[in-house]
Amino acid sequence: MNSERKTWHDLSIEEVVKELATQNEGLSEVEVAERLQKFGANELATNNGESPWRIFWRQLNNPIGWLLIAAGFLAVLLGKHTDAAVVFGAVLINAIIGFIQEYRASKAIEELATMVPESAAVVRSGLPAKVHTRELVPGDMVTLQSGDKVPADLRLLRTKNLLVEEAALTGESLPVAKNAVPAPREASLGDRLNMAYSGTMVIQGTASGVVVATGNTTELGRINVLLNQTVQLETPLTKQLAKVSAGITVAVVAAVVVFIGFGTLVKNAPIGDALMVAVALAVAAIPEGLPAVITIALAIGVRRMAARHAVVRHLPAVETLGATSVICSDKTGTLTRNEMTVQVAWVDGLEYRYDGVGYDPSGEIEHDGVRLAELPSSIKDLHTMAVLCNDAALRNAEGVWTPVGDPTEAALLVAGLKGGLIAEELRSQFPRLDVIPFESETKFMATLHRIGGEGRVLLKGAPETVLQRCLLGEEELQSAYEAIETYARQGMRVIAFAWRRSTGQEELVPGEENESFSFAGLMGMIDPPRTEAMDAIRICHGAGITIKMITGDHPTTAEAIGRQLGLLGHENKAVQGRELDGLTEDQLRAVATESNVFARVAPEHKLRLVEALQAQGHVVAMTGDGVNDAPSLKRADIGIAMGITGTSVSKEAAKVVLMDDNFASIAAAVEEGRRVYDNLIKSLAFVLPTNLALACILAVAMFFFPTVTVDGASVLLVAMSPTQILWINLIASVTLSVPLAFETLEPNALRRAPRPAGESIFSRFIIYRIIIVAAIITVGSCGLFLWEYFRIVGTAPLTAARHAFALAEAQTICVTVVTFSQIFYLINCRSLRNSFFSLGVFSNPAIFVGIGLLLLLHICFIYLPALQGLFGSAALDARAWLIAALAGAIVLPIISLEKWIRNRYCL
Repeated sequence: MNSERKTWHDLSIEEVVKELATQNEGLSEVEVAERLQKFGANELATNNGESPWRIFWRQLNNPIGWLLIAAGFLAVLLGKHTDAAVVFGAVLINAIIGFIQEYRASKAIEELATMVPESAAVVRSGLPAKVHTRELVPGDMVTLQSGDKVPADLRLLRTKNLLVEEAALTGESLPVAKNAVPAPREASLGDRLNMAYSGTMVIQGTASGVVVATGNTTELGRINVLLNQTVQLETPLTKQLAKVSAGITVAVVAAVVVFIGFGTLVKNAPIGDALMVAVALAVAAIPEGLPAVITIALAIGVRRMAARHAVVRHLPAVETLGATSVICSDKTGTLTRNEMTVQVAWVDGLEYRYDGVGYDPSGEIEHDGVRLAELPSSIKDLHTMAVLCNDAALRNAEGVWTPVGDPTEAALLVAGLKGGLIAEELRSQFPRLDVIPFESETKFMATLHRIGGEGRVLLKGAPETVLQRCLLGEEELQSAYEAIETYARQGMRVIAFAWRRSTGQEELVPGEENESFSFAGLMGMIDPPRTEAMDAIRICHGAGITIKMITGDHPTTAEAIGRQLGLLGHENKAVQGRELDGLTEDQLRAVATESNVFARVAPEHKLRLVEALQAQGHVVAMTGDGVNDAPSLKRADIGIAMGITGTSVSKEAAKVVLMDDNFASIAAAVEEGRRVYDNLIKSLAFVLPTNLALACILAVAMFFFPTVTVDGASVLLVAMSPTQILWINLIASVTLSVPLAFETLEPNALRRAPRPAGESIFSRFIIYRIIIVAAIITVGSCGLFLWEYFRIVGTAPLTAARHAFALAEAQTICVTVVTFSQIFYLINCRSLRNSFFSLGVFSNPAIFVGIGLLLLLHICFIYLPALQGLFGSAALDARAWLIAALAGAIVLPIISLEKWIRNRYCL
């Protein structure tokens, strides 16, 4: 037998049975055991994923983490246990924050497994049996009925009114009518009507089929393999921060070596003092509070996005949305409503239009732009037929209308309601006497009723099937086909209706439906685009973001929706998945860039399109709701799953979940992403000058401060201790930078192009700003430190006690100068280029809350005995406070002048 064949849909039933070495009586238990041994169990392979400990270890295993750990151990060796404890505490806090960010145990593969049912109905050794699905093997005979999940990939042998919901696998928006007829070898997944795929759902009818693939060889299994192999990319922000971290680490290591050598060889300082200065430098240059600042800023963005129906599962995804340059969107339910709606009726050569969308029956019927107060009898008759020859129902729960049954038939009921017909009343008045159900082979449905005292057969189905049974002249027939072609080009599903009288007939006899019918008319329906999606697409285009629609739906439907959304010109065509198969990588990249609508695509096609766009430097957002979307959702820079219609697999593979399945929420999320990024840059521009200033303060102290003699021994003057530096980095910087995350959206945020994926987070402008501010802080802090220290020690011989007292107070005033500099610089950071007055002084109250909180904490730092003992601070008098405040305030006018010069001369 050959169960590894690539295609089964193009074979006849006899060929399939022969190749699988099976028969109608099914396999024997011996054959099943042999095939289980050969092909394995019918289950999907799973990954165990990373353990929490491995994720936590990764937070420590980075250059900056090791540098801080080394500094902590060095402090322990030097007997500075308090300094060591504070350093280790900072490392632990950062590791915990990183762990919380990353700890998202991936359950996508496990969720895939839940799509396969636990049991299946089979025939073995000629007897029906119920077996666990993991025991299915190629060649097993399986029976299906309404409500079943398909347990493996089946080649259908017999079908009866079979409708299968395949949206999660193929993207097809409507249930698919299945048959047992061989399909062309080149048929795409959605066009293989003689196949039923593992994990899909039987909506209606019965069938029998033979298992042709199990486990990872099924279409669902192929997606499972793709998902396992797909690598989740780092976000642009994390890439840039990794570069910054590496740069800081190299610079700090080099500076530490220089400091130790200069301190011991040039200044003849004790090795212990030189090493402690090196520890202080490492602590000063590393922005320990930055992970907390970034996490808090992203978390605020997450909360704001949640209010706009976008739930973020991975914090860095917030910022990635702001960098998005291409959004690849599914069609059904995202760009469209996922609610079939009758838009047009064609009767007697006249066209009638319906307004309203979805299953809500609110709406009017118009002809030639005029709303009809009274419907013509021909339209009333058409509505009557559409309601009676129909198995669907509508439910109204608290004003929300939902369909029961086939969405196409439910749309016909809605059209009837717009015409004043209530299905329950009409069906009660004209009860159904008999029915010939719809079958994929016949493509029609017929019902028998007694209407107006006579029997009447109503016929509904595919236009070509119905028209060939009608008595129509050549001109009438041509007119009907022209109307059908027109509506099909608009992406509509066209349904034709006909009727004939039946005298005294109580049941429908097969074959009589071929007798001559009277043609009643056509109805055209479509899953309409969301109005808000159209608006959102215009906003995205204005923001320089390209929108691409990638769907498993029929090309004609995709083209019609693409044109309505402004994604496709009237002369352009949708690119089909099979057209992508033979393309080289360069050709694929060209097609991915130039084309905006793709139809009948398989999971591999979606994945290749995402990778092709990323290869050209795009930051790609991908939306989806089906299992077939999961690999591309995982691979995209930002995967966005649908919260209502989305499968659990797609949600677990994505970083963002839309709770309203609405493309407009993506546009809102992009807006929020840009706001978050702008505010993060403001926070970085605020935090990093302080770190550079702290490093410069220590460098100035090492290279230019005099060495003092204490009780006959040379001692280095250190402007700040490691614990004081950590106080600034973890308390002062975080307290003041977090309020920047609450700043409002910049006025031009959605009018500028997306930033390039590889663009550095530090522009030349930001680097200049960091250097200027660091220089201002360094000069003020070092000057006041020296002035305060030598004012206290005077000219008398220096004792250890006097040195310790003077050093504590001088270091405290140095920390206070840095703190006030941060406060006044914060005001300038509310807008990096414009005056803070342009934003409104009180437009962000969080700024003043942060300043107030820091001042309160700084008072505790100076005056609480417990904190004095921990950080080596000392009490300051009012004079010292005033001088420190004035020194810190210098940054405000200088940076304001720099902004004015830049704006005045467009620098």
